[in-house]
Amino acid sequence: MESVFVLNGIDGCIPSDLGVGTSEEIEEERRLLYVAMTRAKDELDIVMPQRCYVLQQRRGGNRHLYAQRTRFIPDAILTHFRASLWPPATADAPRARAPGARVDIGQRLRQRWG
Repeated sequence: MESVFVLNGIDGCIPSDLGVGTSEEIEEERRLLYVAMTRAKDELDIVMPQRCYVLQQRRGGNRHLYAQRTRFIPDAILTHFRASLWPPATADAPRARAPGARVDIGQRLRQRWG
C-alpha cells in the first residue's frame, strides 16, 4: 500500500504565507501539492484542521481562527474527495468553556485512563 498524507491543507500553509510573494512562487506551491497528491497509489489523505491557534496573544489567551481549505482544491473538484471528521464527534464530547474558566487536566486524564 502506498499512502500519502498531506498535512495542513489550508491557505496559509499550502500555499505558505512565508513563501508566496509572486505568482511564480504560488505556482511552485501548486506543483508541490500536485506532486504529493500524484504519489499516492492507494490512499491520499489531505488533513485540514478546523481551527488554527493565534500566536502572540495575551497571557491566558485562547484565540483561534477558522481555517480555509487551500485555494488549490476548489469547490468544483470536491466531489472527488471524501470528507471525514477525526476524531468522530460524540455526544459526550467536552463543550467550549467560557473565557477564563479553569480546567482540571489531571482530573480529565484520571477519568479517561482511570
